[in-house]
Amino acid sequence: MGGPRRLLLISNSTLHGGGYLGHCQQHIQSFLGQKVKRVLFIPYALHDRDAYARTAREKFESLGYGLDSIHESCDPVEAVRKSEAIFIGGGNTFRLLKALYDNSLIHEIRKRVLEDGIPYMGSSAGTNVATVSINTTNDMPIVYPPSLQALGLVPFNINPHYLDPDIKRTHMGETREERIRQYHEEPNTPPVLGLREGTMLLVEGDKATLQGVTGARLFLRGKKPTEHEPGTDFSFLLTDSNPLNP
Repeated sequence: MGGPRRLLLISNSTLHGGGYLGHCQQHIQSFLGQKVKRVLFIPYALHDRDAYARTAREKFESLGYGLDSIHESCDPVEAVRKSEAIFIGGGNTFRLLKALYDNSLIHEIRKRVLEDGIPYMGSSAGTNVATVSINTTNDMPIVYPPSLQALGLVPFNINPHYLDPDIKRTHMGETREERIRQYHEEPNTPPVLGLREGTMLLVEGDKATLQGVTGARLFLRGKKPTEHEPGTDFSFLLTDSNPLNP
């Protein structure tokens, strides 16, 4: 049995005005620390996996970490079993989840993170699949995974890239808030944490803390959404019997 679960769930890979993972690189270094030497990258959310791996490798090497891309391995399951840390990048969440199922990685990643205690990082789609399901992704279903159930590393859902309604715009389509409310019209749906760009959730064991430069919006079924600033303790979301979610 390893240490407690350690997750860094990032809303977005690139923040306006900065480079790839530039806005959260200090968080990444603090999260991975000095014990981790190499990171296993999972680029399944994008079509051009070679180019994606080059981008990620350049960034992580600049931070002092080696990077191996799982798509270059002849045995993805064994690559997960031998990994020191896992990073799943953004792109299309449906494509990503389908590839995780196709390569028999759901159980293996869960085991490595929840039982062996290796660090897990996700950004955008990689954050979506860390949760209960991908029901609250913003992406189009361009492929059909066998299930919408995801890794379940936390017992709630996240909406990365959360956008607030713009009262100055004439667009009459549904807002993110309305779509999440529709999700919560279904029975037994878990909380949804709307992470604005520039925000991330750090999970260490049974403690969850909002980090970054912007805030988050929390949606609980049957309740009005609430606003939260960086530094907020979201540890109560990590219990399956969340008393705030009827």
